[in-house]
Amino acid sequence: MSRLSPRKSFFRMTPFRFVFIGSSVFVAVSLKKLATMVDDASNAMNRPLAVLVDVSKVIDEYSNSGIESLKSRLADFKSNLPSPQSMPRSDDASNMVSSFFGSSVMAGPKNSLTDPDENFKIQLRQQKEIERLEKENKELRKVLLESKKGNRGKTSSGRSLTKNLVDMYSEILEELMEFDSSFDVQDHLPRVVVVGDQSAGKTSVLEMIVQARIFPRGSGEMMTRCPVMVTLSEGPYHIAQFKDSNREFDLTDSSQLKSLRQEIELRMKSISEKSHKTIASDIISLNVKGPGLQRMVLVDLPGIINIETTGMAQNTKREIESLSKKFMSNRNAIILCIQDGSVDAERSLVTDLVSSVDPTGNRTVFVMTKVDVAEQNAADVARIRSILEGKRFPMKARGYFAVVTGTGRKSDEDISSIKKYEEDFFSKSQLIKSGIKQTQLTTHNLTVAVSDCFWQMVKASIEQEADSFKAKLFNLESQWKNKFSGHRELDRDGLFEKAKFDILDEILELGNRNAKHWDEKLYKSLFEALGKEVFENVYYPVLKNPDEDFSTLVDIQLHRWAEKTLPVKSVQVAQDVLLNEFTLWSRKATTPLFEPLRTLVQNELKGGVSWDSRAPDSLRHIQAASLQDKSVPNNAAWKNAAAFMEKVLTAEQKKAIEEFQNSLGPGFMERWSRWKYIDSDQQKRRLVNSEIDVILKMEPHHAYVLSNDELTAIRKNASMRDKKHPVDNSFIQDVWNCRYKMHVIEQSINRCKDCKTFFYHYQRGFREPGLQCDDVVLFWRLQKTLETTVQSLRQHILNSETKRLDAYIKDMLDNLSTNGEAKKKLITGKQVELAEQMKKVRSIYQKLERFAAAVREEK
Repeated sequence: MSRLSPRKSFFRMTPFRFVFIGSSVFVAVSLKKLATMVDDASNAMNRPLAVLVDVSKVIDEYSNSGIESLKSRLADFKSNLPSPQSMPRSDDASNMVSSFFGSSVMAGPKNSLTDPDENFKIQLRQQKEIERLEKENKELRKVLLESKKGNRGKTSSGRSLTKNLVDMYSEILEELMEFDSSFDVQDHLPRVVVVGDQSAGKTSVLEMIVQARIFPRGSGEMMTRCPVMVTLSEGPYHIAQFKDSNREFDLTDSSQLKSLRQEIELRMKSISEKSHKTIASDIISLNVKGPGLQRMVLVDLPGIINIETTGMAQNTKREIESLSKKFMSNRNAIILCIQDGSVDAERSLVTDLVSSVDPTGNRTVFVMTKVDVAEQNAADVARIRSILEGKRFPMKARGYFAVVTGTGRKSDEDISSIKKYEEDFFSKSQLIKSGIKQTQLTTHNLTVAVSDCFWQMVKASIEQEADSFKAKLFNLESQWKNKFSGHRELDRDGLFEKAKFDILDEILELGNRNAKHWDEKLYKSLFEALGKEVFENVYYPVLKNPDEDFSTLVDIQLHRWAEKTLPVKSVQVAQDVLLNEFTLWSRKATTPLFEPLRTLVQNELKGGVSWDSRAPDSLRHIQAASLQDKSVPNNAAWKNAAAFMEKVLTAEQKKAIEEFQNSLGPGFMERWSRWKYIDSDQQKRRLVNSEIDVILKMEPHHAYVLSNDELTAIRKNASMRDKKHPVDNSFIQDVWNCRYKMHVIEQSINRCKDCKTFFYHYQRGFREPGLQCDDVVLFWRLQKTLETTVQSLRQHILNSETKRLDAYIKDMLDNLSTNGEAKKKLITGKQVELAEQMKKVRSIYQKLERFAAAVREEK
């Protein structure tokens, strides 16, 4: 016998069939009084009454005045009820009740219940009248819901409308799944978990409950590749919507219904491909609303398979069973076990799996599908009856149902035609005559029963679940007080915003620094970057040609350098200075929590941010004008230029000597103390260098190029000293280039020292023979250009580039703020993880409390 029944308990207390069509709990309570009245009438007439009550007018009068009117009419009816001695016969009673309710009142003949065939016919007539009233009520409910939707946000009394209970519950489940996607600490809120063997009709049962063909179909092919959570609720229009999308699918439109099936199939394939498995644990969430839909949350799982076919990933069978157990192991989950009635019971795979999770059957509802096929195949009705009475399987269940979810004629038939076929089949089926209760048949009765059971378990478990999360929240808050009492409770989003504004404030601080600070930083960086270029691109090429006019060659080299290299290089140096200053300032202000984010910002700035493209052109004109000025104004400027020249040349000399010494290998003391050796190339360089020393001593102002005779002499002398290591002309020329560079630098430094006091001679034009200090004039021009460049770049940084940098970083951080995965990697640590947990647990707890209050109010 089924433990579930879609009828209310007080309806079964009377000897008549009483059907209430409507949704108002207040109206139902009022009509309970009618049950007592009809009991009196039934006892007086000594025969059972079957009463159908259409409360559509009550729904139309859904207001305080309508309820009061109903009470008045019920009181009048009770006062006019005749005494048992004067009770009219069945026909008169029928007319009286019919005229009052506008409904059909059927009184069966005396002792009609003792005739099974006559009783069956009466039940069929009553069922058809019930269906007519249900259809009418469905339309009235649609009108009522539309009127509420039109006045969304306010009731007639001006109060805000509360959110639909099942929508509130679904939001809680969604948040719980995000909070605990791995089920390591599984919540215990009820869901209707739908399991069954592959191709047992599991998806078809769901579609009958949803009243639309929403799932993709395949003949014998595995279509459900991941869990699909469907939230059913009542609404004026039959629509479906994914939780992560704003698009609504009209389920009464065949084209949109097809689009919905395709979208579900695409999402399943995407999830499966992403996980590189046939079955994935990611959940697709779908909301379905419509008139007359029973409120509940269902989870459709992949069908249980016996063997893994070609194309399936390894361990797919085990993964399906593991996934099903995870959902079924929730102690409050309602297990909807789907069994194909057209195959032998012994071939079932799902029953053993369900029994292992719910051995007592308190949470299991057994559903036999394809009963029409089983009966048409001449199956023994007694066998089907034994299954529906729980005697065939060792698996236990709290309810047993038989349904028909298809006609078998075509795969795309609509739900209404299937429903009609199901009703016609059971009206002629031998199952009712064999003793199976009518309440165990049809998907409608199944839906009502499962929905009732679902809400009973929800109401029974919601308080306990709220208390559980309250305790979790208390523990987390205690941890925070012990470890981070001096910090604000900011989650990852809050900390990211704090870090974002800290970084932007640091850029603001850069713009507030004084001019002296920027001048020092820019001058130092430009000197280090341009000093080598000045020597290599301007000064050294002139020294290589001592016979040419110095001033002419200098002007040519300066013009080339200023046109091609100098402005671009100067802007690059200034950009590096700005970014380095930002990096150094960030290191001073940083906290370990924000370090990954700051590092990312700094790395992005190195290659991402660019200066104004017009900056090099603007700087080129300023630098060219500065280089043209050859007039040293005073003795102090002359001495500064000489010191600048000495500084540049000394730095280059140091580099050249270090480079040349490395090419010669370790010296005697280093070889002796550190046990180092020189190789053959180093030995040859030493021999060539000794020969070059002789040449430079004999001719200090030697030209840049060695003559052929000098090359031959060096080669022969080196070969005579070491026959094992002969040298060629190219080797000699390489050593000469390094040696000559060191030689001319040393000469220039000596000349610079001599010229420091020659400003008087410079003013007279160096009329005395042997006095030549054009080098100092060159470096004065370079120094002045460097100072002018520093001033121009500093103004550009403070006026433009700090603002450009601020806008660039702000855009980058704004984009990152919408990327949840990136923020998880950038903002990490115990503090943020604990804050995130508190935020999620507090949110779930608050929603559970609001939902529990709404449930209590509905009761």
